[in-house]
Amino acid sequence: MKLVITYLVAMLLIIASAFLGLEQCGLPNSLTSSELALRCALISMLGGILYCLRSVYLNRCVHDRWTKSWEIWYYLRPITSFICGIVAYIFLKAGLVVLDASQNTDAGNFGYYAFAFFAGLNVDKFVAKIEEIGKSLFGIEKTRNAKLSDDNKEDK
Repeated sequence: MKLVITYLVAMLLIIASAFLGLEQCGLPNSLTSSELALRCALISMLGGILYCLRSVYLNRCVHDRWTKSWEIWYYLRPITSFICGIVAYIFLKAGLVVLDASQNTDAGNFGYYAFAFFAGLNVDKFVAKIEEIGKSLFGIEKTRNAKLSDDNKEDK
């Protein structure tokens, strides 16, 4: 458990360093157009790490049900959250997901950041929503995991 906490805190420090680096130095000119995508990925990863840290204290301290078999999940969750942040950015940029039309036009990129944060915080629901969009727009069937999840919901 201590290794998981160390890993999560180290990832937080990497995110903080990345944001500080973006503010102080920016990106090379060839990557400037990717800055919002990178920021969304980092914010999404922050959401995933928050979820993991909360899970650590709930599973260890509150419910006393910490098991070593879940440790790989704690290592991979921030990475999947990072990927979801990029996907969230792509879906917003492509117009496949639209933020509230009455949003403040002076808000800048905060709508992107908020959406990315929620994508990283709740990866499972985000992926399910992306699959719904894929099915409705392109007729793409849900993945086996999504179908199994739906079946488990119906059984309860």
